[in-house]
Amino acid sequence: MSQTSEEVYDVTPEGDGPKLKRVLGPKLLLLFIVGDILGAGVYAVTGTMAGTVGGIVWLPFLLAFVVATLTAFSYLELVTQYPQAAGAALYTHKAFGIHFVTFLVAFAVVCSGITSASTSANVLAQNFFGGLEVNGWMEVPGREVITLVAMAFMLLLAVINLRGVGESVKFNVVLTLVEMIALCIVIGVGFFVMAQGTGNAGEIFVFNDYQDKGLFLAVTAATSIAFFAMVGFEDSVNMVEETHHPEKIFPRTMLTGLGVAVILYMLVAISVVSVLSPTELENIREAEGAALLEVVHKGSPDFPIDRIFPFLAVFAVANTALINMLMASRLIYGMARQHVLPRPLGKVLPVRRTPWAGILFSTVLALGLIWYVTSDPQSNIVANLSGTTAFLLLCVFTVVNVACLVLRRKRDPNRKVFFTSPGQLPLVAALLCAFLAGPWVGRNVIQYQIAGGLMAIGVVLWVLTWLINRRTNAGPGGPDSLHNIGKEDKG
Repeated sequence: MSQTSEEVYDVTPEGDGPKLKRVLGPKLLLLFIVGDILGAGVYAVTGTMAGTVGGIVWLPFLLAFVVATLTAFSYLELVTQYPQAAGAALYTHKAFGIHFVTFLVAFAVVCSGITSASTSANVLAQNFFGGLEVNGWMEVPGREVITLVAMAFMLLLAVINLRGVGESVKFNVVLTLVEMIALCIVIGVGFFVMAQGTGNAGEIFVFNDYQDKGLFLAVTAATSIAFFAMVGFEDSVNMVEETHHPEKIFPRTMLTGLGVAVILYMLVAISVVSVLSPTELENIREAEGAALLEVVHKGSPDFPIDRIFPFLAVFAVANTALINMLMASRLIYGMARQHVLPRPLGKVLPVRRTPWAGILFSTVLALGLIWYVTSDPQSNIVANLSGTTAFLLLCVFTVVNVACLVLRRKRDPNRKVFFTSPGQLPLVAALLCAFLAGPWVGRNVIQYQIAGGLMAIGVVLWVLTWLINRRTNAGPGGPDSLHNIGKEDKG
């Protein structure tokens, strides 16, 4: 999910004020993109996917990569044409020029950050208690305690966010390396088991129809789930104003980052299948966010590595959640400043200069989400929250792909083109994203309810703001000013 920066931002696209410092070259940008894609996703969805398709759990990761890459082509065409840090909201407004549509896209991104952070909080709690159990310090408590810890973690994130967190590229490099080390441990355990001749390598091409869906529907459902693990690449466009020669290095670097991520994911999937039996693959669905912990625990019983792994996972997942909540609070702040959400949501602490109202609003939504999903004892918390995130972003990606086609027609023929998505690939990507967002993939109805409820809150706030603006003659910012959404304005 999105990265934010506490730099000094220009308040107008063509203003004379200070600009962002360009510090990212190809290597740092690659690590940023890989780190943004990796994180909570693979921990959250692998168990659910394995319980859907069995041995071929690597295939949905590959198919999700294909859909993400096609969408990445559209993002690359747009970011090289409009090298401003705003992403989907900017592209939507440039293409359609309708403030309400732009608002829906921007608020959907906000909601995806909140649902993703809520997913991460639950995954973190499960891995934390899993680590305590593996080390013999305590048994895993009931669902209620895990939920309380997840909610407490969200409150801790709010406190950290209020104090102000300056995200730096170097810190992101360290976190990315930790995330990669944790996944490499899973991969190493799997290949160690296979080298010992005790693995189930022959199962990696076996489809297990645990839910009686049939091959096509099961793989489609698993691909929709896997998409949650592939998102994050789109956030790198928010770093375009801090990148050296973005038109030249963005295409190759973004596609390389996606490639690195999918290779790691597929190797993780192979390791999962190699270590666990078909029966365990079916049951691992109930492990929710602790699936990889079970793989490491079973695959390395004579090594202490399984005692360390869950805490590495906690560290990686915590970073994902923090970045998501930073992004969500700054987007809310930015939209309030642009007069598309109530102005009080744009209030800032006088000393810390952090958007306390946006932080409070996003935290309350996250706590409400966790409470709502856990209120049903039969609900798979991680699957439903991660699925909601994927649904929201699939809808955003559908709009962005269409916007790419619209803006291609509007392009000045004399303007230099640095990157173009081949042929009609944006249309293909739009159709695939829309397809994966549909109910035919077996998405739980609660995911639509969560997404609909969140967006309804946003629409109510938008209407309220619109009525206030009419009475006070304070209209929303101009189209170009939307590039400031999600950025903190510091004096």
